Amino acid sequence: MELKPALRALRESCGAIASAIISRDGLVIAADLPEGVSMDTFAIMCATLIGAASTANSELRVGTPQSVVVECEDAKMVVVGAGRKALVVTVISRKNDELIAKKELLKLADSIKMI
Repeated sequence: MELKPALRALRESCGAIASAIISRDGLVIAADLPEGVSMDTFAIMCATLIGAASTANSELRVGTPQSVVVECEDAKMVVVGAGRKALVVTVISRKNDELIAKKELLKLADSIKMI
């Protein structure tokens, strides 16, 4: 599977402003980010975000988070797990539907779990 075209396709399917496939350690596997965005910083912080959610859930003994949604004034970030080693992340505008974005990310996550 070509990862970069799959990420670019998220622009059409869910209105992605930015998207990436990263390792749970915060390494960039593939990215479609706007110019001027540090891929490394973006990836590390997304991995940290899901790691923090995992730690909080572990303390509560409620299981591993399947996804995290961050809502901002003008955007939403959706992070989903793609197997044990990867994450798929997208940022959409506030007006776009996060459920559609999550559905598209889960489809992409399922296809890359096997890689």
